[in-house]
This record gives sequence, structure tokens and C-alpha cells, in this order.
Amino acid sequence: MPLVQVDDVRKVYYRDGFEIPVLDRVHLAIDAGEFLALMGPSGSGKSTLLNLLGAIDRPTSGRIVIGEQDLGQVRPRQLAAWRARHIGFIFQLYNLIPVLTAYQNVELPLLLTRLGRRERKEHVLAALAIVGLADRVKHYPRQLSGGQEQRVAIARAIVSDPTLLLADEPTGDLDAASAAEILTLLERLNTEHGKTIVMVTHDPHAAERAHRILQLDKGRMSETRLPART
Repeated sequence: MPLVQVDDVRKVYYRDGFEIPVLDRVHLAIDAGEFLALMGPSGSGKSTLLNLLGAIDRPTSGRIVIGEQDLGQVRPRQLAAWRARHIGFIFQLYNLIPVLTAYQNVELPLLLTRLGRRERKEHVLAALAIVGLADRVKHYPRQLSGGQEQRVAIARAIVSDPTLLLADEPTGDLDAASAAEILTLLERLNTEHGKTIVMVTHDPHAAERAHRILQLDKGRMSETRLPART
């Protein structure tokens, strides 16, 4: 069974009495350990689909299953705890809290879990080591480069060992060299740590790092097959 199953999903927003369709009967299956890139023009529904996969929003119709959990069956009051355990988010603009150190920013998702202080410390230090920032534990975001800030954000995303990593334009605010480093890190998380990743990107070179490329256009999905890696 796929790790992620999206069945006949539609998403419609309503404004001033009018329907605004965003996703139109989307079907998608993602295997555990897959690295998937999602492309398409602005307004095509990419971020909406990412929000649905992360249980930030709910579909108008259709079903999304992650692991064995039908997201439609998760009660609203349980969603935050479910996301903290199963979903890691990586954003274009990092979303770090300026007054917190790298350590404190990475620890934030664990505060929603039942882990004790010592266990949280082990998880945080391990995550920062994976992204190559073991020596930046006490640094604040203003003391880091853009690439280092994104590494902290990635450490925060993986600190709870989530089921699924969702990356929304993770290299969009970086220079070419830093972007390449972040993409290599995502590849390592996928190949060495077995992380399942869905990445929204406008950059075809970034998308080529993935196993599959999906294209969204006007809410409809198509697939671009990549050549086998050597």
C-alpha cells in the first residue's frame, strides 16, 4: 500500500457567493521513501495540495490517507498533535522565531509531544547534527546565513522523525550555491534516512533531484517521468 493515497480530491473556495475551484478530482499515490516534486504555474493548486497533505486544510470532497490514517477521520482538536508527530514542514522563508536560538527553534515541535526534557535534547542535537549545524546550537537566526537558517528549518522539520516531509519552495529565497546545498541535504534525507518528501518548486533543476515530477495546471494533475538514475 502507498504511504500517501489521495483519492478523487476536489478543493473549492467560496468568495462573494462564487465558487473558485482550485483542485479538480486529483488522484495521487506516494510510496514510502519517495521524493516527489510538484510543479505548475502560480495559482495551479500546488500549495493547496501541500496544505491538504499536511492537514492544514480539508478537501471539499474526496479522501486523503497517510499511513493508515484517513485525515477526514481526525477530529479538529487532534489535528495539531497529529501534525506534530507525522508532518514536517519546510517553508521558503524559513519561519524561524528571531528571539529563539537554533536549538530552541528546532525544539518547538517537540513541545507538543510527551517527550521529556532529556529526550527532547537528544532529538534536537541529532537533528542539528544531520543538517551540519551541531556547532550553531546557541546561534540566533540573525547570526546565520540564509542557507544556515534553512538548515535550522529543516532540522525543525525532521526533529520528530515525521512520516512525511512537505517542502514549499525550499530554495526559493536562496542563492544558487546555498540552494544546491539544501537540495543535496534533501536528497540525503531521502536516500540515507528514508524520508518521504513532497517538494513544491518552480525550478526545473531542483525538480530533477526528485524521483518523479508532477505537474498541476488549473487544478488538474499530470506526471513527468524522469530517466532512471545511474
